[in-house]
Amino acid sequence: MSDDPTRQEGTQEGHDGPVNSDQTNEFKEDPWTEGPEVPPGKGAKQTSGAPGDDAETLRERQRLAQLEMMDHWIGGVLTEQRRTRRWKLFFRLMFLAVVLVALSAALYSLFWDSPSVATPTQRHLGIVEVNGVIASDSPANAERIIQGLNRAWDAESAAAVVLHINSPGGSPVQSQRIYAEIMRLREQGDKPIIAVIEDIGASGAYYIAAAADEIIASPVSLVGSIGVIYAGFGFEEAIERLGVERRVLTAGENKAFLDPFQPLDDDAETFWQGVLSQTHRQFIDDVRAGRGERLSDSSDIFSGLIWSGEQGIELGLVDQLGSLEQLSRDQVGNIDWVDYTPSLDPFERFTRRFTEVAAEVLGIRAPNTPLRF
Repeated sequence: MSDDPTRQEGTQEGHDGPVNSDQTNEFKEDPWTEGPEVPPGKGAKQTSGAPGDDAETLRERQRLAQLEMMDHWIGGVLTEQRRTRRWKLFFRLMFLAVVLVALSAALYSLFWDSPSVATPTQRHLGIVEVNGVIASDSPANAERIIQGLNRAWDAESAAAVVLHINSPGGSPVQSQRIYAEIMRLREQGDKPIIAVIEDIGASGAYYIAAAADEIIASPVSLVGSIGVIYAGFGFEEAIERLGVERRVLTAGENKAFLDPFQPLDDDAETFWQGVLSQTHRQFIDDVRAGRGERLSDSSDIFSGLIWSGEQGIELGLVDQLGSLEQLSRDQVGNIDWVDYTPSLDPFERFTRRFTEVAAEVLGIRAPNTPLRF
């Protein structure tokens, strides 16, 4: 430490040599960096190299800085590529998982989904479920129910084939297919076919039940509704108010007679009513063939009205009031039944439910046929 007061006031010792006190005023507090402000030229001097470096050294320093920058850039690119590969691998594994699930479900339905393989030897009821809307794209479709009927019919230890019904009806074609198969089995006469109606067995569901040897229902079950319905909308005035032009090209003058954006004239209405009436007549004839003289003479039976199980007894629509448990005790002496309805594999249930929800959300769900039982 020097004793010269002039030196203490005028200069300060630093790493680069003496610095004048006037120069220290240049190192002001920088509010952006929260550190000393670097005078012009100082930063450039420090980044370009140390004092006394020659041109070759400076070029080498610049080259190293460029290499470091390049390393950082390459590192970022490699990191992004690794992320992309991870996502690709994830989606590939997800796709593989879906394929494996579908394959497993298919193998299960082919080799293990068969209750007839392990049919019990003791007497029991052979149950076939008719649950929900009857349609080709629903679990209550003709192919599935007919397969269950034949499984239960072929089971030697099954004392009776029981249609366990809880359905509001549905497709005329699907209902007629099931009806015809029940009538075919019924004519063989080997074992009774009994329909047990739970909450509802109406319209197409009652069509199926009418083919059975006997119909059992709860006193508060809903049965009947023997009729045919077509429902639609007319938007011709709405489309005119919106200023939208409807363009429909057809080959055949009546091809678009049910177009909701065109008025339904008298001739088209008369024709369509004839189709409904003929289908209704087929419904009535099949119910009469199945129920025979048990039906009452009341004209209201075929009017489309729905009745309680207790009212159905009076009209001949139902043979007796009871339940599945009571029927099992009467037929086999205890509560014992086996479900012969082919089960849906998990993947099919998932895709079916997903498709139904998506169609309902998008508003594009429509029945396969405009006529409904």
